[in-house]
Amino acid sequence: MSSATPAESVLHLLSPWLLVSIAGSSGIEGLIFGKQAAAEKGFEEGSNYQKQSAIALLSYAVISLAVYFGGLGTNAEITIVLAFIFFMIFSASNHAYQAIVNRNFKWANLNRPFLTVMLIVAVWYPVVNSLFK
Repeated sequence: MSSATPAESVLHLLSPWLLVSIAGSSGIEGLIFGKQAAAEKGFEEGSNYQKQSAIALLSYAVISLAVYFGGLGTNAEITIVLAFIFFMIFSASNHAYQAIVNRNFKWANLNRPFLTVMLIVAVWYPVVNSLFK
């Protein structure tokens, strides 16, 4: 990435670090500690949906590593980061819905929307400046 812009360089380092740390750890949590994770959120324990969601999260982490180590470039990095961000936006919407409509005030339901906004702020500069260079 010798001719990369500063935003592309940030994205190149940020995408695997961010996706592996958030999506990877969440995926492992959902598969290995599924009952505890569901109880913490006030959700159904041991559902197939939970396993499916955990596998999806792990796939984001694995693909981000493949993009990084495969040197697939900025467009691939933007794609995997945006796919993950949209997953998080929809997840945050679900958690906010659970808190507001179902009055499920578990900490994970309350903090997910705010943490997602912080995540968007963190990736805004590298994604936008790499996308519209």
